[in-house]
Formats: sequence, structure tokens, C-alpha cells
Amino acid sequence: MGATISRDDLKRKIDRHDRFILMETLAPEAYEHAHLPGAVNVPVSQIQELAPTLAPAKDAEIVVYCASPT
Repeated sequence: MGATISRDDLKRKIDRHDRFILMETLAPEAYEHAHLPGAVNVPVSQIQELAPTLAPAKDAEIVVYCASPT
């Protein structure tokens, strides 16, 4: 398991256009309602199935998030 990053760190990565894969893990309905720029919707129940196709490079940086008040 990787490290946890803060919201501020994630915002900086997005603002700098860093190369990483941003995965939003909520249900598709929630993703359609609102998501971060560049985020790919991968419901938590499908992460193991879809992650290899979304991030085929083993060294790809992946940030996974869900909408949460914390």
C-alpha cells in the first residue's frame, strides 16, 4: 500500500500537471455528479479488475480518492 497524500498535495499535483493516474472510487452516479479534473471512475468493487488496464505500467503513480469529509 502506498502513502497517503493531503488534499493540498493533490491539488498541487493537479495544478502542476504532474503525470499520475487519478482514480475516483465512488459509484458512477456520484462521479457524474462531481469529480476532480482528469479523474477516472473506478468503483471500489472493480479496482482489481480495472486497475491493470488503466495503469498498465507497474511503476505508474496512482492516486485513489473518494469524496469524503476528511
